[in-house]
Amino acid sequence: MTAPRDKAYRCAAFPARTAGAVAHVTSLPGAGPLGDVGAAARRWVDALAESGLGWWQICPLGPTGYGDSPYQPLSTSALNPHLIDLAELVSQGLATREELSRLGPPGPRVDYGLLWTELRPLLARAADRAARDPARLEAWGDVGAFRARESAWLPGWCRFAAQREANGFRAPAEWGRTETEPGAETRAAILQLIADAQWSRLREHAASRGVRLLGDMPIYVSSDGCDFHERPELFTRDEVAGVPPDYFSEDGQLWGNPLHDWKRQAEDGFSWWRARVDRDLRLFDAARIDHFRGLCDYWAVPKGAASAKEGCWRPGPGLAFFEALGKRALVAEDLGLLSPGVHALRAKAGLPGMAVLQFGFPRTEDNPHHPETITPDRVVYTGTHDNDTTEGWFAGLSPEVAREARAALGEGSPSGAAWRAALASPAIAAFAPAQDMLGLGAEARLNTPGVAQGNWAWRMTERQLERLREGAGETRRMVRSAGRGV
Repeated sequence: MTAPRDKAYRCAAFPARTAGAVAHVTSLPGAGPLGDVGAAARRWVDALAESGLGWWQICPLGPTGYGDSPYQPLSTSALNPHLIDLAELVSQGLATREELSRLGPPGPRVDYGLLWTELRPLLARAADRAARDPARLEAWGDVGAFRARESAWLPGWCRFAAQREANGFRAPAEWGRTETEPGAETRAAILQLIADAQWSRLREHAASRGVRLLGDMPIYVSSDGCDFHERPELFTRDEVAGVPPDYFSEDGQLWGNPLHDWKRQAEDGFSWWRARVDRDLRLFDAARIDHFRGLCDYWAVPKGAASAKEGCWRPGPGLAFFEALGKRALVAEDLGLLSPGVHALRAKAGLPGMAVLQFGFPRTEDNPHHPETITPDRVVYTGTHDNDTTEGWFAGLSPEVAREARAALGEGSPSGAAWRAALASPAIAAFAPAQDMLGLGAEARLNTPGVAQGNWAWRMTERQLERLREGAGETRRMVRSAGRGV
């Protein structure tokens, strides 16, 4: 159930046709070992504003664990302290330039090993200094007031972070110690205060430039994370998440995430979810629900099963979930093989779905991703964080499919042609990853699903950011000619 191509469409997230770019914070340039929310992030926002782009889409901002994936955060509410602007810590006397020098010069890719061996201890020392001299926190606020304001989630996160540290950062199932280091919870709270205040200032800067922020909300929590550890009664104990066998995998995919106990959560009107959405919409102007299908029906696999083949479909909470949330600025990630009920639920909830141009070829009768079948109630992407770059994708096509794609997208570089096609489509919003705006090849791919290591490491260089600003005038003309932006 989708809107006709010639029918106007509006929703809470996008009241008018618009366009934006996709880039995770870690992918931004800067002086540190990974992108952060400091000066380079503000320059990135400026580049979007100069280009006439009204949105910046970002991967989840939560603390990451094994594998470094932002889609397996250790908390659905806490922010990743690794994204803190370190230059500001120096200016407030919480870190020294000598300490920052140990991080080395920024490399072309995020060095996650360095984050563990150098950045994590640096942040801990900074928080300890602030705990001893709270006046140094003046630039970010009062930690006591912050604790009171965020009492719905912060105490649980601080307990979890302190226990995780006391147990050598292992998964909760392997914890043996119950006592924690004195001051560990305060340290966790201080880092959250700084991260939250810095993010708020970045969002204010974006708003001042007419750029809104689109966050991403994974439907499932991590089995190693705070949410499952602190609120186990909200999740099932005998089944885990996955997807059934399909064309790509004869055994299906066994994700292993805890499944929501929807019956239990419905008893109090989905209060945990309402609080979670409230938190996300304080951080962002709108949020995308990853794996939206799970709210209609989901694949449940018995805990301990050898493969996802042993699972079965179960009904999700359906429309009652959205009735409890009320009208919110949300987007549905509805990619993959879907039951008819998913489309009906999305339509009744009033949410736009997604289309990805790379999935449009070869064209089939029921393919919603082809330029000629995209409808207004979609957010169209040239590619996503899980796709190869458009240049890399096109280089891997068979000659026959490449000719079909070229005929549909138009002339020019594959990434440029796809970006123009996305902008020209009827979709309410059009997005391109930063890599596609830069015309980069497969070397700039951010994530390869099913591959555990080596992901989330691509970083934009300062020169590439400058190139985007140099081309801002042409991008703005493209956006305006497509009836998007100002």
